[in-house]
Amino acid sequence: MTTLNTIILAAGQGSRMKSSLPKVLHKIAGKPMVQWVIDAASQLPANNAHVVIGHGADHLKEALSGQPLTFAVQAEQLGTGHAVAQAMPNIAEDSIALVLYGDVPLTKAETMARLVEIAEQGDFALLTVKLDDPTGYGRIVRDEQARVSAIVEHKDATADQLAITEVNTGILAVAASKLHEWLPQLSSDNAQGEYYLTDVIAMAASSGMTITTMQPDTEQEVQGINNRMQQAELERWFQQQQARSLMEQGVTLADPARLDVRGDLTVGTDVSIDINVVFKGKVVLGNNVTIEPNCVIEDSVIGDGCHIKANSVLEQAELAGDSDIGPFARLRPGSRLALGAKVGNFVETKKANIGAGSKVNHLSYVGDAEVGPGANIGAGTITCNYDGVNKFKTEIGAGAFIGSNSALVAPVKIGENATVGAGSTVSKNVNDAELAVSRARQTNIKGWQRPVDQKAAKDQ
Repeated sequence: MTTLNTIILAAGQGSRMKSSLPKVLHKIAGKPMVQWVIDAASQLPANNAHVVIGHGADHLKEALSGQPLTFAVQAEQLGTGHAVAQAMPNIAEDSIALVLYGDVPLTKAETMARLVEIAEQGDFALLTVKLDDPTGYGRIVRDEQARVSAIVEHKDATADQLAITEVNTGILAVAASKLHEWLPQLSSDNAQGEYYLTDVIAMAASSGMTITTMQPDTEQEVQGINNRMQQAELERWFQQQQARSLMEQGVTLADPARLDVRGDLTVGTDVSIDINVVFKGKVVLGNNVTIEPNCVIEDSVIGDGCHIKANSVLEQAELAGDSDIGPFARLRPGSRLALGAKVGNFVETKKANIGAGSKVNHLSYVGDAEVGPGANIGAGTITCNYDGVNKFKTEIGAGAFIGSNSALVAPVKIGENATVGAGSTVSKNVNDAELAVSRARQTNIKGWQRPVDQKAAKDQ
């Protein structure tokens, strides 16, 4: 198998984004544009990825750290040909070179693979697309036999050439030896004073090399992003595709235009998703799951029959079947609910195992806790798990009843079927079936005179 070297151009400043962040780090569906390109290219066999960086180079290196990438620096942005040339010292002549763009995020791995196959056969593989409005793009010029003879940039094109609707995407694959030969011959004698990568097309044609073109499945697959409007348009198109795929799988979407999938969403049957729900990371929804409006679910597993009520946030949570969440609940990382457990409105959990059938219904915080099955935790209860330095665990046994407005000072154990009276602060273990009450003695004062409004009294 021929070695593949992917060259991803990511050196541009992206001034039209009006941002201090390098353009290729702006996101589509929650992931940096350049990362989409890297992830797609990584699916190709025998691939070595090279990222050409320039503007914001240190920021890019940090953002992409930990990945098997080779970086090449383009200190001056002198055109696409110059950018590719910066990577060539690291690329063997007996390999295939695939040129991609960090601000063209949605090119599919299948499209890349087809280009590489063409190049492996000895042709120059070029990805083109036909646009209703080709303004700004380099035009594909063909000879009388319909063979590609050159690419002419928009600013250098004649009136006849501007009428051409087939344009260059910039994405190509060719033997690396050819790029080693052609790139040093590039000239900056053009309207923009840059070294155009597209000029190698004319060199290939003049050498008699066959230039084979192919088209992407959709024009959005090769759509570049230069400003916020283009970013928003591509984001909405991508999300429409996610919504369409979900509906084809049988999911009910209250409004397909008001859904965001920013990761990998797996769904069962008879799933219902209301408006403005955002999925992040890897999320699994079981059968008969209902999600009400305005929820954010990240890196979580939701079991069969669960009901997530409006305005709830789940992060790294695991819910067994028939759990009931919210509204306005927050499940932080490490929250695990067993069968039929309930976490109600304005409840926050973190690193907590909630047993089967247990209820935390209202206005409570349960963190670093182990709650047995069938327990009931009253409104306003908190597990005091943090002393300012260290975290401690609270254990609540099966069938325990925690009265409202209780503070459980960890480390502490509440036994099975034990009861904690409302308003108690519990700092000692409570044995099975015991009642714990810790509150100040109530005093009733007879003849109590309520305060009066002094100004109102004078006016009378």
